[in-house]
Amino acid sequence: MTMKQSNDQGGSELHRILCVVGARPNFMKMAPIMAAMAAPGAALQPKLVHTGQHYDVAMNHQYFQALGIPEPDVNLEVGSGSHAQQTAEVMRRFEPALDEVQPSAVLVVGDVNSTIACALVAAKKGVPVIHVEAGLRSFDRAMPEEINRVLTDQLSDLLFTTEESGRDNLLKEGIADSRIHFVGNVMIDTLRLNLPRAIATAQIALDAGRPGFADHGYAVLTLHRPSNVDDPVILQRLLETAARISMRTPVIFPVHPRTRATIERFGLSHLLDRQQILLLPPMGYLEMLGLMKDAKVVLTDSGGIQEETTALGTPCITLRHNTERPITVDEGTNTIAGDDPVRIMAAYDQVLAGGGKAGRVPHFWDGRAAERIAVIVRDWLRARG
Repeated sequence: MTMKQSNDQGGSELHRILCVVGARPNFMKMAPIMAAMAAPGAALQPKLVHTGQHYDVAMNHQYFQALGIPEPDVNLEVGSGSHAQQTAEVMRRFEPALDEVQPSAVLVVGDVNSTIACALVAAKKGVPVIHVEAGLRSFDRAMPEEINRVLTDQLSDLLFTTEESGRDNLLKEGIADSRIHFVGNVMIDTLRLNLPRAIATAQIALDAGRPGFADHGYAVLTLHRPSNVDDPVILQRLLETAARISMRTPVIFPVHPRTRATIERFGLSHLLDRQQILLLPPMGYLEMLGLMKDAKVVLTDSGGIQEETTALGTPCITLRHNTERPITVDEGTNTIAGDDPVRIMAAYDQVLAGGGKAGRVPHFWDGRAAERIAVIVRDWLRARG
């Protein structure tokens, strides 16, 4: 564990909030929260802990720089491992950091292993836990993220939801209504702030040595969930479907390292060896934003991308059998297709025929969710004395 030397000046009257990030989706959620908490009048002092759950130093730095996130005050440098190993190691390393900082509360976001690990340590030590993105449910306990979501919500003192269904889920699980606050989606705060800085797809294609690849429209594909990439039958089915789509619409595929490894291990690389498929390394935030913004359609198994495409008005086909973000289907641009090629191609055909689901931007996805969070946290801590 490494800890940055504190330079606090007269901060004793401020409520110190220990903010936890561990994986790249957390970075997009935490950036606007830290900015709102550090704003004049917020009476809050955010301190950042990076657990190192995603341990690609270059990629992490790229995200921090692009999003304007300050360097972490604490680096736990946990790295990879099984779910149990990673969760346990985060807990072991987080406890001394918590003792050192002595915050008024610990704020966690999302549903990764770092989220539940740090929430559990804080709760056992009597430190209030704040969960941003609470109440999301896929109702699929085979997803490790679902376990993390449910348990973190049970440990939390303040729960901030992104959509109204979150409150309903939490009430059914016995969470007191007074602890639940519908504030909107901090991911969309980040998206709206950075949209003018998005990297154009034409530039991305040029940098990849394929100038003009995306000039007449393209689809974006992302795959990373174990249920899709660890099963050779399902992975082959999805890649074959992507190859079929590429015959009509060029496909840009930023390949997750885990996915690349399984494609090679299962001997499926030949399915992507096509002129109309552009394979890219993992993209930075501004690059992904540019790819999603101008795509004809996005095919993904990512939860965050379901939200981002809804905010952008880009049709999304989700390569899962469920979603913990139902508002993206009910109000947004998202269609659930699972791993069935027939359903995927039917959804794709609808996009080509009529532009796909138009949708609308959900309530409170207005770029001010983090501001609402900061005000509620400040007033809540003041009321506690």
